[in-house]
Amino acid sequence: MTITRKRNFLKRTLIVLLILAATLVVSVKLLSEPLPTGLTGPQADALAMKIEQTLGKSAYDYLSQIKFSFRNHHYNWLKMENKVIVTWDEYTVHLDLNNTSVSEVLPSNLSVEAKSKLVRQATAFFYNDSYWLVAPFKFFDPGVERRLVKLDDATDALLITHTSGGVTPGDSYLWIVDQNGRPTSFKLWVSIIPIKGISASWEDWTMASCVQFSTQHKLGPLAIEITGLEVR
Repeated sequence: MTITRKRNFLKRTLIVLLILAATLVVSVKLLSEPLPTGLTGPQADALAMKIEQTLGKSAYDYLSQIKFSFRNHHYNWLKMENKVIVTWDEYTVHLDLNNTSVSEVLPSNLSVEAKSKLVRQATAFFYNDSYWLVAPFKFFDPGVERRLVKLDDATDALLITHTSGGVTPGDSYLWIVDQNGRPTSFKLWVSIIPIKGISASWEDWTMASCVQFSTQHKLGPLAIEITGLEVR
């Protein structure tokens, strides 16, 4: 290939990449929805409490242990102790959520740098994966804002914004609920998903120790399943 042909090939490749990038940006903007506005106050809090009551928040508060799997991540959450054993691949992290620096990592013969990285990974895994299981019980956590949003059909929805905590503070979720206050879906405005306002279903509800958990979600073409759920 001559120098001229190489230059022409690189130029055509660059043009194609620029067109693809522009198409992607435009597609994301067209598919995204603006974050809705809503009102804070007693009405928003009342809807949040109705959802929690429907799902059994009072019983959830007294659960001491929750075991579940999210894809190939496996969790034994000692809820009252605020500790969780996270297992994936050949790694196990005994994660102390109160002070992650004292967490233990197996295998134990890894370097300090490798262990620190695994602790960070385990922490991110847990906060992300557990949210798909227990998000409706976190409406009144510190740093959470609640807003009442009126939908186009005049029904009420609950906009939750996490202003602090977790791995990605600033994420927002608009909860859509049925007439009994049980979630059917939420819309996400989160940093890790470029399309804003995409909807994820909350379905396959199961009762465990007087608490309702959703174990199946659909996020576009992606199926998100919680398996191996055990609580006590």
